[in-house]
Amino acid sequence: MLSDLIDRRLSTLQRSWGDAIVDLFDRLGALPRRVRQVIVAVIDAVLCTAAVWVAFSLRLGEFYRIESNILMVAAVAIAVWFPIALWRGVYRSIVRFSGGRAMAALGMTVVIYTLPMTIVFMANGFDGIPRTIALIQPIVFLALMAISRLAIRFAVIDIVNSRHAENPRRVVAIYGAGSAGQQLASSLRHEPHVRVEAFVDDDIRLAGQQLDGITVHPPTMLGPLLDDRQIDEVLLALPSATRSRRKAIIEALQEYPVAVRSLPSMGNLIDGKVSISDLRDVSIDDLLGREPVRPNELLIGKTIAGKRVMVTGAGGSIGSELCRQILRARPAELILLERSEYALYAIGTELDAAAAALDVPVPITPVLGDLGIRASVQRIFERHRPQTVFHAAAYKHVPLVESNPIAGLRNNIFGTLNACLAAEEVGVANFVLISTDKAVRPTNVMGASKRVCELILQARAQLHGDKRGRTILTMVRFGNVLGSSGSVVPRFQRQISEGGPVTLTHRDVTRYFMTIPEAAQLVIQAGAMAKGGEVFVLDMGEPVRILDLAKSMINLSGMTVRDEANPDGDIEICEVGLRPGEKLYEELLIGDSPEPTVHERIRRANEVMIPWNALAASLSRMDALLDQGDSSGAIALLSRLVPEYRSAIVCDSKVAAPAS
Repeated sequence: MLSDLIDRRLSTLQRSWGDAIVDLFDRLGALPRRVRQVIVAVIDAVLCTAAVWVAFSLRLGEFYRIESNILMVAAVAIAVWFPIALWRGVYRSIVRFSGGRAMAALGMTVVIYTLPMTIVFMANGFDGIPRTIALIQPIVFLALMAISRLAIRFAVIDIVNSRHAENPRRVVAIYGAGSAGQQLASSLRHEPHVRVEAFVDDDIRLAGQQLDGITVHPPTMLGPLLDDRQIDEVLLALPSATRSRRKAIIEALQEYPVAVRSLPSMGNLIDGKVSISDLRDVSIDDLLGREPVRPNELLIGKTIAGKRVMVTGAGGSIGSELCRQILRARPAELILLERSEYALYAIGTELDAAAAALDVPVPITPVLGDLGIRASVQRIFERHRPQTVFHAAAYKHVPLVESNPIAGLRNNIFGTLNACLAAEEVGVANFVLISTDKAVRPTNVMGASKRVCELILQARAQLHGDKRGRTILTMVRFGNVLGSSGSVVPRFQRQISEGGPVTLTHRDVTRYFMTIPEAAQLVIQAGAMAKGGEVFVLDMGEPVRILDLAKSMINLSGMTVRDEANPDGDIEICEVGLRPGEKLYEELLIGDSPEPTVHERIRRANEVMIPWNALAASLSRMDALLDQGDSSGAIALLSRLVPEYRSAIVCDSKVAAPAS
């Protein structure tokens, strides 16, 4: 009973002292900055005087009485210190954020301060004042100032901030004990709601070592570390690690209910400074583990540098990224063709700012126009005379095009036809069509319409053959890009943040994925390799099962999947059924034996085609059907143009492995 009473009294006393400290620092923190600087200066004056007394005591080997000689040295020391400190900006530093650099700057200031002290007291002897006081006092003074600043930092960060934190402190582990990890840990010290518990690093030589009092553990201890220390979040501080290594680490962390965030790649940390604001959720390209390939600068610049370049659909996901990549290659002019006023305004504003920052500004020309209007397209091409065209404009949302086939066919097929014919008439050198994997054995109107777009370019390229001065027409086919409009990734992220459920159409759905910047780079490079009529296919890597993607995103958010095996989980995954026209899997090739190219991630497909005379007659008939609003007739004609086109119901009843 007595021991319990003593413990309670001590606990109450500790809380009251803690509250008193918090209240004191709160009051000091509320003072104007100039007043706080004066308080720090007063403290330093007291420490300077104390350092003189300590220096005398150390020099004489006994506690020295405060006499006139001590007061004289203290007066000289204060008179010397403050002009130097003000010159060096000592009191401009925020004391509660004092770290290694602040201590180094303080040390350098004391070194400068030592010089006049040495001149005064060593070169000129004074009765009762040992000459060595000029060296001992600055050392003691520096030690006292460093201790005082570290004490204030500890009090503010570790006591006051922790008392004021509204939410419970999150316990984190940092994977990576290199420079980025150390800077991140230093930044996190100022976060009242975060406590760094451990480092984890692949370098076994660091195992058992400590960084700023935090132990470094090998990866083999990751499991026990997460289990025993109740860590809430793992922060990946591996900006220079390969994507395959990051993927392996992320996959290992998925077994545990911890949130995972990551620092971006080294290319995004060029200033060498790391802070908590740099952290982001683990991106899907980290999960894919796909290593980026350095772009071939000769191919990037071949059809762009010094040329007038047009991008249709410039405000879309792919179109806007193409514009960004093209701008870096220094075209003579970048023409943005877009039917959406807001999309054109957004990308135009962004590119204007980027172009103005270049050493030689690039003119950005925004053009509002509808590719479905033949006369308007002709006027636009004649006015701007582009030399290279990237045709990205299309309706791509499968269910919307499925329920609006007339608008989808008119925009996709005849928008491409109008742009292609106008490009030929004004002498465009290169015309590149952005196609899709949904054009391969399509089960929806959108995919079939894009296959007809490919047929148009193939037929026109065959018609002109190797004629001199012809427009080089080519197509680039690829799958889903991460973060594009309509992508599952942002939808899953939103559903997880809202507490679920996460909805997917079918648990067996698989898709190819690629980042938007990589897709845009490869499109530009493929276009530069074109001779005319080729269908280039981008290497998309391995297909991803959407169910596995959803589970990974839930786990990496620090939550668990709720299902029959885990009824107490956080987020449920629900199947809502395949949408109209949707396939379980996508393919990239219709035929077999794609040919390699000079680029390791670009292949050339061998696809069947329709001669232009036959195709032109069918397109004329489809134009008439669309004008009449005969969607059934147009879709029937579409089926004849694209024999592989079949309904999703037939496709899904005969599920087979992808051909590519």
